This record gives sequence, C-alpha cells and structure tokens, in this order.
Amino acid sequence: MNREVEGIRILVVDDERDIRDASERILSRVGFQLYTAKRGEEALQVFKEAHPAIVLLDLKMPGMDGMEVLKRLREWDPSILVIVITGYATVETAIEAMKQGAYDFISKPFEPDQLRIVVNRAAEKIRLTREAKNLEQEKARTLSDLDTEKSRMRTIIESLPDGVMVTNISGQVVLINLSCKHMLKLPPDTTPGRPIQDYVSDEALCNLGLDISRGKYVDYGDIPEHEFTLSDGTYLRAIAQPVLGERKECLGAILNLIDITSMKALDRLKSEFVAKVSHELRSPLSTIHEQIAVVVGDLVSSQPQQHQHLLARAKEKTQGLISLIGDLLDLSRIEEGITGREPKPVRLEELLKGIVDFLSTRASTKNQTLSLDILLENLPEINADPLALESIFGNLITNAITYTQEGGRIRVELDKAGINIRVKVVDNGFGIDEKYIDKIFDRFYRVKDERTRYITGTGLGLPIVKGLVDSLGGIIEVTSSLGEGSTFTVLLPVQQG
Repeated sequence: MNREVEGIRILVVDDERDIRDASERILSRVGFQLYTAKRGEEALQVFKEAHPAIVLLDLKMPGMDGMEVLKRLREWDPSILVIVITGYATVETAIEAMKQGAYDFISKPFEPDQLRIVVNRAAEKIRLTREAKNLEQEKARTLSDLDTEKSRMRTIIESLPDGVMVTNISGQVVLINLSCKHMLKLPPDTTPGRPIQDYVSDEALCNLGLDISRGKYVDYGDIPEHEFTLSDGTYLRAIAQPVLGERKECLGAILNLIDITSMKALDRLKSEFVAKVSHELRSPLSTIHEQIAVVVGDLVSSQPQQHQHLLARAKEKTQGLISLIGDLLDLSRIEEGITGREPKPVRLEELLKGIVDFLSTRASTKNQTLSLDILLENLPEINADPLALESIFGNLITNAITYTQEGGRIRVELDKAGINIRVKVVDNGFGIDEKYIDKIFDRFYRVKDERTRYITGTGLGLPIVKGLVDSLGGIIEVTSSLGEGSTFTVLLPVQQG
C-alpha cells in the first residue's frame, strides 16, 4: 500500500456500472479508499457521510446532472477536488466545469494508467496542501513558543538584582533592566533605543562596550572588568561579554553591573584598621628594638654566649615585626590608591644603579655577585612614582639575595621589549617549585623547605611588588626551576601617569 495515498477517500459518481467497477478496482489497488454512486442525489448523500477528498464526477447522468452536483459540492467544501469524467460532452463543457471549480478532467474511455495519473496528481496536491497546513500550524506554534519564551526571559532579566544592559553592534542599548536603571540613577520609565553614552556617564565603560560590540576583542577572555564611581559615591563593577550569533559572530555586548559600594566600604575600614594598628605598634616596637640593640652592644663582653644569643634573637624578632608593620602600611597605601599619585620622569638606568650599589654590601656578606647589565643604551624615560619603582626593584633584588646560596650570582638586566621597558632580576638560587608559582603573589604566603625554613620574612614583599606594578599599568612574570634559580621580569609601559 502506498502510504502517500493511504487514507485518501475517493467518490466515483457515474451511471455506468463498468466505469464505477473499473475505477474502484484500479484505484483501490494503490491504496485509495473508494465509494461509488450512480446518480447525483445519491452522490450528495454519500458525500455527507464519507467526506471524500476527491470526486470523479460524470457530467451526463439521469436526474441531477454533473454540473449541478459540482455546484453543490463546491458550496459545501471549496477544497474538494473534482475530476470531471466526460465522454459525450464537448470540450467546451469540460472547460465550463473547470471554470465552476473542477480540478481536472478525463475522457471516456480511459486506460488504467490515465486514471492513475490524473488521480495521483490530485492526491499529490492534497498531500502538499496538508503538509503546507501542518507547516503553517507548526510555525504558528513555534512563534507562540518563542513569544512565550521571550516573555519568560524578560521576566527573569527584570527580576535580577544585578544590572543588565545589552547593546547592538552600533552601540545602541536594546535592553536595560530595572536594576540597571536604579544603579545608574535613571528614571524607571527609561526606554532602550539610544546610544550607550545616553545611559552611562563613565567614558571608559562606554568605550569598552563599543569595542566589544564592534568585535575589537579577538580573545574574549582578555576583556577586563571595569570599576567606576557615580557622582553620589556609589561604586559599580561592570563585567562585559559579547553577544554571539549562531556562527560565533559578535552581535553586540552585554554589560552586567554589580553594586560594590558596601565591599569598598569594608575594604576601606579594613585598610584604616590595619594602618591605625600598624602606626600604634610601630613606635613602641622601634623603641624596644633600639633598647635591645643598646643592651646587646653594652653586654657583649660581660654576658655569657647564651645570653648574647637570646638578646640577638629578640633583636631579630623585633626587626621582623617592624618590617611586617612597614609592609602592612605599604599595602594599605596601595589599596587606597595613594602610591603612584606623583609621577615624575625617571631614568631606570640611574635608579637601578643606585639600588644595586646600595644592596651590593648585603650581597657581599654572602660572597654573592650582584651586577647590573644595561643591554640597550639611550632608553626612554618613564613617567612614574620613583618611590614605587624603588620599592618594586628593591624588593625583587633583596629577595634574590635572600633566596640565593652563599657565593651565588644575581644579575639585573635592563632593555626594551616592544613599547615596554623590561627589567629582569635573575638569580641562580634555590628556585621555586612549579606548583608554588601561582601562590607566591598571595599575601603572607611563603615557600618553606629545608633551605628556606630559617629565612625570616613577612610574606608581603611580592604582593606589594605586584600591587605597585599593577598600579603603574605594568606586568610582572616569573619563571623558576627548583635548585637552579628564578627570573622575575617586570614590563613597564614607557608612557606613565
């Protein structure tokens, strides 16, 4: 059975029994469901009961003729396909029937193949019509589902506590939720449709959104977070990402705004607390340290060796506490943004030469070699805070001396890498295990093994260096091999401040 014609009902209306029987025999074999009638009145009754899709209709019959039957059928069902059977009528009669809505015609006597061809043509039309109807219904259902889904998504976005703003490739805002309007101090009835600059007052964030929307970021993992302040003191953090199409093309940008005012207040209180406690401790500890130094100096000759050792350890520990307090104060200044506010033109050759000369004495106590190699002459000045630079390279070189064995080598290299000034601090010391590399810039973290466990330190030197380098718009990198040494590389842009 042909599944394409399965279920299609055909009514054969003809006063000749041979025509009815032949049509039923030919068409039922290919899967059609057949009904027959020998008169017009009988045909109408069968039609009401069976609702066929195709009618083979003889035009010349006793009683109600075929043209009248055609008219009635078309009134009841305009979609009915009527194939006119004509033998005695003229071609003009068949044409008239076609004008009245008949689908096709076939002349008596006809061959089985002729009948199958004309009926299959009608069946194909029915199949295509049904498919088109199904597709239309599916499309309507899909559109309804999409509309429902859009409503759900809009409801979810509107209820989010974070601000959400979406732009198109032209930088026009196409969506903005209520939280975003509230954070940006916009009226609740603000509508999308205008450039992002009409909604956001921070120029840097607007430029970031435009750069993303226009596809200027090749690696979307490099998109930075952005923090900005409103005129009323509100702190906002913006996380931006592209909106991608099915082919991964950029269709715009989505900005997620988070209110971090309370976090900033907490950080400020923490920094103020650290600074206050550090100031309160520094003075008495300095006094104690100086008094112990006097005692150690006066009693070296008169006290037993054991007492001298205890006093020396007490002096060492108080010096460690003073260093810790100094580091905490440096960190609090970095967090408050105080460091680097007074940039000046600096020649790194001269600054590094001064640091190396100063620290050479410390290196010589361990029989170490400390050298400065200027690999490129006439390097441009950088505009930066000299104190910040001294802290960065002083810490790195001091660390290299501390974590390099007796007789080791420390080399400071200065050259240029692209648009950046590059400084390397290279040693052949203890080195750092690869598993600790990602942790050395964490506060208070110190790598301790058999060679370093007795080395005193605060664990704040490298975090301070990282904070200062970041504040200058630079980059710090480290490579190291355990037992072979370490290389700290600092890249600083020429234009600073």
